[in-house]
Amino acid sequence: MLTHLSVQNFTLVERLDLDFKSGMTVITGETGAGKSVLLEALGQTLGDRADASRVRHGAKRADISATFDLSAIKRAQQWLEKQDLEQDEAPNECLLRRTLTAEGRSKAYINGHPATLAQLKNLGEMLMDIHSQHEHQSLLVKDNHRRLLDEYAAHTALAREVKEAFQAWKAKREWLDERRANADELTERYQLISYQVEELDQLNLQDGELENLEQEQRTLADAENLLQAASQLCELGSDEEMGLQQGIYRALQLLRNLGDKPKLLQEAEQMLAEAQIQIDEALRSAEQFSDGFNLDPERLSQVDQRLSAIYEIARKHRVTPAELIGVHQALADEAAQLGGGDEQLEQLEREVNELEQTYRQLGKKLTQARTKAGLSLSKKVNSHLKQLAMEHAVLTVQLTDRHERPAPHGLEDVELLISTNPGQPAAPLAKVASGGELSRVSLAIQVVAAEHSAIPSLVFDEVDVGIGGATADTVGRLLRQLAARGQILCVTHLAQVASKGHQHLKVAKASSKQKVLTSLVELSGGEKVEELARMLGGAELTAESRAHAEQMLERAG
Repeated sequence: MLTHLSVQNFTLVERLDLDFKSGMTVITGETGAGKSVLLEALGQTLGDRADASRVRHGAKRADISATFDLSAIKRAQQWLEKQDLEQDEAPNECLLRRTLTAEGRSKAYINGHPATLAQLKNLGEMLMDIHSQHEHQSLLVKDNHRRLLDEYAAHTALAREVKEAFQAWKAKREWLDERRANADELTERYQLISYQVEELDQLNLQDGELENLEQEQRTLADAENLLQAASQLCELGSDEEMGLQQGIYRALQLLRNLGDKPKLLQEAEQMLAEAQIQIDEALRSAEQFSDGFNLDPERLSQVDQRLSAIYEIARKHRVTPAELIGVHQALADEAAQLGGGDEQLEQLEREVNELEQTYRQLGKKLTQARTKAGLSLSKKVNSHLKQLAMEHAVLTVQLTDRHERPAPHGLEDVELLISTNPGQPAAPLAKVASGGELSRVSLAIQVVAAEHSAIPSLVFDEVDVGIGGATADTVGRLLRQLAARGQILCVTHLAQVASKGHQHLKVAKASSKQKVLTSLVELSGGEKVEELARMLGGAELTAESRAHAEQMLERAG
């Protein structure tokens, strides 16, 4: 859960440090005071897109840090360990930090390590689940109904399997259709490729052969010059009167016959001795080359013909000779794919049928799971709707079969339908529910979804818009019940909801000639009473509004 939030130079906040507790934390304040600033700042640490305009006017940089206790979030601990971003000294704690500059640059950090925005967002989705006041608008989009149902019942992994199976089936089916539609063209292509592959098979170019042939060609082409030079070298070295060996021998003898030699002559003797060894080795190499060299004009002709064949086929394919082996393999693979005629078409048909069966089996499994989850979801939502003063409302999850028109999302369309009055047939939400009713339906769904959430920290940003009176009191009780499983942060404008909070934070705006700042303080005792009285009666507080506020706090316990 969230334990601490530090905000510097973000929108109207100059500096803010807050400690959070478990249970239900409510955030209140006058209209325009900036109640949502806290959640906007928190959203930055959870991977929301950076906005340079949110840096406080006159400041160079905004800096936001959020600390989370991960004791109850093993998935996040494992993720951090896998990413090598954990804190060894405090494995159950995680610090997220985000900086924004007035120039539009932003940086993200996880436990002090630089992180990408994608990493921040992935981790953030494990730490907090945010429900906003605009979420009810998403209920007007039919595709969101399927996503909502799958997330409620944790079917997202199975839904992903269905999508992948559909895509594999579709790709193979399209390839089969293409083979059928372009049979003549593909046959011509196959014949051409088969001829090219046969020609390359006959050439049979081996790895490293081209380099060896080119080297051999250079050696054979210059054979006479090489042999003549080697012979002359042998003669120059072994001549009994003027040869290199004789000259070195006489020089060494001259120095060795000297008695006590100076250091420089000793060094000269040593170098001549080493030179004698090198000359002997060089002459032996020249002799071996001369003795073993085979001056074979016929071999040169064979090498020239082999290289000409390689160069000619390379020109046909418009590649370098070195690329021919890769071209050969690619053409052979394509020929194998195109070949087979009717037999391969039959094999493709079998593969398409198998992929379709896999998709439909997974789709049926998903249909069964969705059917069961739909009954559970509608039952729980309807129970909450009754508490939210929609006694006669009945929400149903409709699954419309589309076996003849299968889709990536499965074998059915999912849509939420509602009947708000007795005897009224169920119809799409957009056609039946009013704005206020839609807000309550959305809230009921969000509460049910939150009950099944594995995330211990939930945020509700003014989800009680359009609700009042006894219904607002019910909303407060529902949120307080949810808080028993972890942590709830709730931005609200309703005293009935605010009175249910275990922790109460108030946002206030202070103005001066130089600047306007937003501050946030924790309320206790009489301060809570005053704030609730203000929310009940407006700017002018009365004894009646204070008494009413005290009663609300007493009832909340």
